[in-house]
Amino acid sequence: MSSVYDRRHAPWHDSSFVREMVAVMIVGAPGSEVLLETSRLLLRPWRVDEAVVQRELWTERDPRVPPHRRIDADGHPTVAELEDSIRTNKVWSTGLLAVERKASRDVIGYCGLVDSGRGSVGEPELAFELLRRIWRQGYATEASLAVLEWARSSGYERLWATVWDWNTASRRVLAKVGFTETDRKEVDAVHGTTLFTTTRL
Repeated sequence: MSSVYDRRHAPWHDSSFVREMVAVMIVGAPGSEVLLETSRLLLRPWRVDEAVVQRELWTERDPRVPPHRRIDADGHPTVAELEDSIRTNKVWSTGLLAVERKASRDVIGYCGLVDSGRGSVGEPELAFELLRRIWRQGYATEASLAVLEWARSSGYERLWATVWDWNTASRRVLAKVGFTETDRKEVDAVHGTTLFTTTRL
């Protein structure tokens, strides 16, 4: 999934399964701070001192990701630039929430909703990105389920998600939480094809 920081512009429908995964959920109204809790995770606004986690996400992105979403030759974005983004960009408190493991109290990435402008009005995009060292432990699925349940309880009827065709891990997560691929695609001869997926809540 793509990061919001752009230097150019600075079986889940089973309700019993959802209740088990989303043990506690404290919901803010759309546009306000949101706090979600699952059996293993806390999804909440980012703190400035966690910019180092965002920087790590930037450093380990696949080389097929477009250059403006990777660390450039001059080392941007720096930790200081990402700290400033957390302070000033509301998306880090209301949209793309920090994913914290409750047991170890460490932040492992983000998950949430963004208005990417790619979907219809009132149909935001699910986005997530987690550190490589914690992949294959079900955290992306668990976090996404919490966000989807929050979206449904907030009155959203449909969500979108975009994913690179080569990103098989994220495609599997999206399929697990109920997204289906559409006929819409954006082809990039260098970086790959962006697939558009959607789900009704």
